[in-house]
Amino acid sequence: MDKYDIIIIGSGPAGYTAAIYAVRANLNVLIIGGSKPGGQLMITTDVEDFPGFRKIQGPELMKKMREHTLSFGVKIIDEDVISVDFKKQPFRLKTDDKEFEAKSVIIATGASAKWLNIESEKRLIGKGVSACAVCDGFFFRNKDVAIIGAGDTALREALYLAGICKTVTIIHRNGELKAQKVLQERAFNTKNIKFLADSAIQEFIGENKLEFVKFKNLKTNKISELKVDGAFVAIGHTPNTLFLKNQLKLDNSSYIVVHDNIKTSVEGIFAAGDVHDFKYQQAITAAGAGCMAAMESKEFIENLKHKK
Repeated sequence: MDKYDIIIIGSGPAGYTAAIYAVRANLNVLIIGGSKPGGQLMITTDVEDFPGFRKIQGPELMKKMREHTLSFGVKIIDEDVISVDFKKQPFRLKTDDKEFEAKSVIIATGASAKWLNIESEKRLIGKGVSACAVCDGFFFRNKDVAIIGAGDTALREALYLAGICKTVTIIHRNGELKAQKVLQERAFNTKNIKFLADSAIQEFIGENKLEFVKFKNLKTNKISELKVDGAFVAIGHTPNTLFLKNQLKLDNSSYIVVHDNIKTSVEGIFAAGDVHDFKYQQAITAAGAGCMAAMESKEFIENLKHKK
């Protein structure tokens, strides 16, 4: 069984940053990066809000982070962790064909955006269809966009986009919004936010870029089209924590519960990035959390030595 000081689960900005800080602290580090390494940035086009890069493609940024991490000699395996045992030291982790031990673990598996799962959506992701207003809203300044969703995520995105875009149309299946009342009031009082209730998206229309959204009124069954330059699917995220069930404290939405920013319910296990952060969900905040997790992990391992 391979043994490490720190095992990092996940290969997004949080995971790579944690690895860089940990290996520079002279710790033996392994990244178990997942079968689809790189995280949400792998489906992001232009990134203009990560310091040091005026504009860079999401996949290219992740490639640079991976290369930077590998340059320090960090071992990376692109496999999924299928189970863990955090009940005792050393902690154990299992992939499909191998088991590992670690004194400390940093979980940076992120969260996956929920999509509508229609063919035209997949085809136009990064070509007008997005799941992150903060990431991509800037590219639609002074243009018309749509938000699909009725909850807190949708209204927060709509309010953010209202300050950038010409118009924002919220399309939702419900007769009433599900978001907090304070968010609803702000949206209703924002002049360039419009609403299409009782409506469901049927198709995203456009060849090389989004041109229209086709939707159906669920009360009348009438099919209509709305001309937009961008559409943001804002129906929430699913944290990638299924393998942690009964091992760590999770909230009702399956995000890891943390205290002191990155500490979990098990001493020596730390969380970094979107796997616990459902508010900010940015590459730069994930990277910062990865740094904090590595430094805390280093301190935890030092304390282990003194306990022996």
